[in-house]
Amino acid sequence: MERCGWVGSEQIYKDYHDTDWGVPEYDSRALWEKLILDGFQAGLSWLTILKKRENFRAAFQGFDPNIIAGWGEDEVLRLLQDAGIIRHRGKIEATIGNARAWQKIEQDRGFDRFLWDYVGGTPIQNNWHSLAEVPAQTPLSVQISKDLKKAGFRFCGPTIVYAFMQAVGMVNDHLATCPRHAEIAHMATDRPLP
Repeated sequence: MERCGWVGSEQIYKDYHDTDWGVPEYDSRALWEKLILDGFQAGLSWLTILKKRENFRAAFQGFDPNIIAGWGEDEVLRLLQDAGIIRHRGKIEATIGNARAWQKIEQDRGFDRFLWDYVGGTPIQNNWHSLAEVPAQTPLSVQISKDLKKAGFRFCGPTIVYAFMQAVGMVNDHLATCPRHAEIAHMATDRPLP
């Protein structure tokens, strides 16, 4: 059995696939961080984001949305000078707005519950045998995208949302021939949400 076909030859990509991608994530802040990083990836490769992830974490104060929600133009200008991240004004400004939107959802019901309720708290178990079968988006990712946008989020289109769902384990899209498919499926039985 081999890793999923999208994994390149670089060790950082292999490590991400083998330890992180698809593992069910139930922490509100960590979910928000992954959604933001998927938004920054738009138009770029995920490998680019992976290589800059630690720089992003430093630049964005550990992705603490409660800190970022209070930011303004000074922080935007500072981040636009930071060569360690993707310097895109729209994505940086969206991150600040998304932090404020996260705060509202977190206070109302919890960002984790908001997202996981879409799948009943249990990851969807797909059984793809080739990358060609894996969709770029689904009706569910379209709905979540609409709901996130209604809540004030930006850079969260259906394709970004589906990539996010894959990354945080809301769907198990490891190929059935990948050793991680069964491991991730087993993790789905250990969910902390009631």
